Amino acid sequence: MPAPTFLEPWQLRAAFARSLSDMYGKEVPAYTTLLDVSHEVNADFVAQHGADAERLGSIARVTAERHGAIRVGTPTEMSQVARIFGAMGMHPVGFYDLRDASSSSVPVISTAFRPIERAELARNPFRVFTSMLVPADRRFFTADLERRLESFLAARTLFGPELLALADRAEAEGGLPEDQAAEFLRLATEAFELSREPVDQAWYRELEGVSAVAADIGGIASTHINHLTPRVLDIDDLYARMEARGITMIDAIQGPPRWEGPDVLLRQTSFRALAEPRTFRTADGEIVSDSLRVRFGEVEARGIALTREGRAAYDSAVIEIDEAAAAARADDSGFNEAQRQELARGVWQKTFPTTEAALADQGLGWFTYEVDPGGTGGVRREPVVYEDFLPRSAAGIFQSNLTSDGAKDASQEGTDRDADWMAGALGRALFDPFDLYADQVARSLTGAAETLGVDPATLTTTTGALR
Repeated sequence: MPAPTFLEPWQLRAAFARSLSDMYGKEVPAYTTLLDVSHEVNADFVAQHGADAERLGSIARVTAERHGAIRVGTPTEMSQVARIFGAMGMHPVGFYDLRDASSSSVPVISTAFRPIERAELARNPFRVFTSMLVPADRRFFTADLERRLESFLAARTLFGPELLALADRAEAEGGLPEDQAAEFLRLATEAFELSREPVDQAWYRELEGVSAVAADIGGIASTHINHLTPRVLDIDDLYARMEARGITMIDAIQGPPRWEGPDVLLRQTSFRALAEPRTFRTADGEIVSDSLRVRFGEVEARGIALTREGRAAYDSAVIEIDEAAAAARADDSGFNEAQRQELARGVWQKTFPTTEAALADQGLGWFTYEVDPGGTGGVRREPVVYEDFLPRSAAGIFQSNLTSDGAKDASQEGTDRDADWMAGALGRALFDPFDLYADQVARSLTGAAETLGVDPATLTTTTGALR
């Protein structure tokens, strides 16, 4: 009898992304529409732009690409999530604090689980933006509410022992036999399905008064996928096509503006959270029907990863755009999103160069260096795809889909949370995205230099050798 097939972490990751996508499409039919429109946009973009359309990844990668978003309540739950994604070759990258990234009440800190090796990203770049509640933050939660919230969270079990045991085995042994892999994928997918158990109405509404995000995390006894995001090559085209199909989108595309220069970092938008029927248990035990708006259809367009210098320029540009837009609104109550985008383009044009070559030469963007396969001795410079997230954009998507701004007492002291704290909660290393990009570039330089028998430094300074 032949040995059973063995699934490596990347195969588990790809299968899990497909399984989640199938499940989410059944739960949220508008998500299937989003996928259909994304495929249409990408096919048309490739037909129009040819090889240039794959400048930031093959169409096969872009088509398969997804990022999910989940929310948990405690460090224990966060560490369990890390074990599940660790089985799939996904590591925690970056620290995001959404508590101050939005004007509304979003009392969470986050990291993203994703592959970190270039080859693994090429195989399947699935990533999951994972947020955790901060009940100790007095700007959002009183001491009494913190105590009751932590008691509620401590009493629930999001991930069963069988799932966690399979995850630990997969991570330790570099994968799972086929039958165990199937069980792992089944249990992992079920863990992120929307529960049909009645929700304690009074408890949920109390938390919702603080934050809809807090209620979604701490008001129910389970977790679920909040969105599962496809990647699109022209997000402005997608936005227009979705609206034409009668699907209500949020008011704006988050992130950099559309302009004539290189796309950088990340642009995101979504359709608005849909009213989904849920059952509630009232204080007297009665089961009633109502609806919640917690899940939405996000879509993203990825650009070139920026260096620390490039990111500093981006952050400064965002502040300048905000200040100029605020001044314009004060002078003109009719100031709209189209005018804000035009203003943003003006700031972008004086902040970033209009070519990839200049972005590289000015040290603002990350690029790898590959020897031309034709044997000419030339070196090809390729942009590095931005694989991570923007806290401001994430908070903007959250905020755009909230039913209210919630309550935030700015007079109270916030609770310190940083990357080191997150690493401790996870019980494993938290990777810095800038270090990962720098390592990817350094490896490409070393490889190209060894092939050509030259000093790696000459590959970035001798632009005549670049193709």
